[in-house]
Amino acid sequence: MSDIAHLAAAIFRKGAGRERVLVAIAGPPAAGKSTLAEALVPLLPEGSAFVLPMDAFHLDNRILEARGLMARKGAPETFDFGGLRATLQRIRTRESDVVIPLFDRAEDFSRAGASVVGSEVKFVLAEGNYLLSDEEPWSGLAPMFDFAVFLDVSEGHAPGQARDRVFSNDLPNARRVLTRRRPADMELKV
Repeated sequence: MSDIAHLAAAIFRKGAGRERVLVAIAGPPAAGKSTLAEALVPLLPEGSAFVLPMDAFHLDNRILEARGLMARKGAPETFDFGGLRATLQRIRTRESDVVIPLFDRAEDFSRAGASVVGSEVKFVLAEGNYLLSDEEPWSGLAPMFDFAVFLDVSEGHAPGQARDRVFSNDLPNARRVLTRRRPADMELKV
């Protein structure tokens, strides 16, 4: 059985007797979190899985510029943690039709109200760098997740990334993710 099939089976088993399962998929930048989450959707019962990207909670570039954080975009302090936490709480309590933002990579900003987590969704696959962080306030997310996956990568792993961005921003963020994390239920080496 492949790693992804094994993971899908573990998530499916976690759903036994539950109305909703929140899964954290964490790892450093460019580890393949989004790709893994999207690949899991068709392996779970049709219409039962939804991907919630943490990138949707990026602060707008104007806010980052005003705070002097633009060069560090992607670091924990460049996200709307409170918005993410509130969204996860709404999803956890099975509030019907939770409207969420989505990150538009081509435009480099989050679009408000871009998607909906419907009440029929059983498996919510949240993916993002800091979902398993042991740093406050991120560590406060731990009780919201029923299952946690960590993508462990070698430090040199950065496909498709511009060299300057990797060394100025992504590499420090990756080191932070790798060294400041809580244990996961399952780790995948990529």
